[in-house]
Amino acid sequence: MEIIAGTTDFYLEKDTAVAIGKFDGVHLGHRRLLEEILNKKKNGLAACVFTFDPTPAVLFGLSDGKELTTREEKRRLFEHLGIDILIEFPLTKETAATEPERFVTEILAKQMNTRFVAAGEDLSFGKNGAGNAELLEKMAPQLGFCVRTIEKIEVDGIEVSSTYIRKLVEEGRMEEAEKMLGMPYTLVGCVEHGNHIGHTLGFPTVNLLPPAGKLLPPNGVYYAVVRYNGRAYKAISNVGTKPTVSSEKMMGVESYLYDFAQDIYGQEIEVALKSFRRPERRFGSLEELKKQLDLDIADGRNA
Repeated sequence: MEIIAGTTDFYLEKDTAVAIGKFDGVHLGHRRLLEEILNKKKNGLAACVFTFDPTPAVLFGLSDGKELTTREEKRRLFEHLGIDILIEFPLTKETAATEPERFVTEILAKQMNTRFVAAGEDLSFGKNGAGNAELLEKMAPQLGFCVRTIEKIEVDGIEVSSTYIRKLVEEGRMEEAEKMLGMPYTLVGCVEHGNHIGHTLGFPTVNLLPPAGKLLPPNGVYYAVVRYNGRAYKAISNVGTKPTVSSEKMMGVESYLYDFAQDIYGQEIEVALKSFRRPERRFGSLEELKKQLDLDIADGRNA
């Protein structure tokens, strides 16, 4: 996958099928857009995702910057799905003030050789977010591309949106979030050295420091699946600061993998949080903690 980032000065030689958006979470609604442009590959078009870095909400101080998917995670997902070109367009006060018509004419039509656009019905772009799917449809014929507007998707009668999924994650409602994402809520990173208390208690674990900007669910214990080296392992994960064994406030994700006994420090893993078990708490002693871990792990094996 070709990645164009940090510049507005680019030109795509290939004819492209384009999806535009923030793609936070790359949820079912986003995947519907991506399906449209991926289908155009059979017609000789390159599947191209156009997104903004940072997002408009971050640029204008309307968001704390916490995302369902970090930039690196989005890149992994897009490449896995078969996207050919990813444009991470630098959003500044100047570029955000681009008139919508100029964006369509200069960037979409000329710089990106666009022949097809998949647009969400809530798409907005350009100065004051005034650009939308209707404008694209109006301008498309004279610029040599066509537009398909995609309606919102609903799950269990609720409209799928990044905003609603963030709410689910913040409340620890992981099963509902998974339905809307089309996959479990996942964190990616390299295994770090911890305090080795888990090994001392007879429960060796792998420790992951969440990427900066990653939205985390409530501190607690979760049933999980950890992927490493192409394999998936049932796991139980603690999200939080481990108050019983550490006075530090650094957030981490510590996972016990069933039927696993490898040393993988420095290796990349994916931790998929499937469901919430219990809140994180401070225990009165290590023995009390061990008893609770025994229960968590026993129950997790059958979850």
